Amino acid sequence: MFFSGNMLQYCVLYRKDGIALLKIALGILGGIVALFLLYVAVIAVAALCVDSQKLYTKDSAFYRFLLYSATWLCMHLLHIRVAVSGAEKLPKGRFLFVANHRSNFDPIVTWYALPHRDLAFISKPENFYIPLFGRIVRRCCFMPIDRENARAAVTTINAAADLLKTDAVSVAVYPEGTRSKTGVLLPFHDGVFKIAQKAKVPIVVAVTEGTDRIAKTSFFRRKTVKLEILETLAVEDITACRSHVIGDRVRQTMLCALPQNNAEETENHAISRSV
Repeated sequence: MFFSGNMLQYCVLYRKDGIALLKIALGILGGIVALFLLYVAVIAVAALCVDSQKLYTKDSAFYRFLLYSATWLCMHLLHIRVAVSGAEKLPKGRFLFVANHRSNFDPIVTWYALPHRDLAFISKPENFYIPLFGRIVRRCCFMPIDRENARAAVTTINAAADLLKTDAVSVAVYPEGTRSKTGVLLPFHDGVFKIAQKAKVPIVVAVTEGTDRIAKTSFFRRKTVKLEILETLAVEDITACRSHVIGDRVRQTMLCALPQNNAEETENHAISRSV
């Protein structure tokens, strides 16, 4: 009877402790959900305060924090790790950042890997119609570029150069203009290099590898992508050159760093000349 009584007491205590732990766990979970909903609400309200047609010339620390925190959540939820090399080659001041383009994750990875460089990307107009995100990035001085409209593209290039001149942000762009589905470097739109020439800032040349595999890999598996800073072209090296000459040099630098681009592929993908 004594043994049975003790067992009954233990069962009752165990049940009470279990219920208490369950309440604590549910309370913590509820708190996390509440904080997340509050975070989403803040993003939604902040996004609605942004003019969806305006090109902003002043960066916002608040909106940049919102974007970086969303990027941080995305990277950790998807278990993405970024291996950065060559960061010591980055200049101290503002610059034009150029890289190859393999995936929609490229700007997310770059933004996450270089959080204190105040990057503002030039991107296709469709990205600025993404709910909430499109408005948030616009407030961080991101700019749409319409490559089908030469006059509009020149306006964007001049606006980006002005951002660099006023020390508002550093500008990032993908010279290919679109994603390469095969990994082979696509023809460049050399006009983007005029941004650095007009603003008289250096050009940082980089390559990303592995971003194209993120969407193909299991959600729960760790993914490692690479961001390598190859070189920085000094201002004096680019101001005296034509934009297509700069494009040739940048392209050759990237080709040497990307294993999937061999000599035969280089010959089959001539560089385009555009504004």
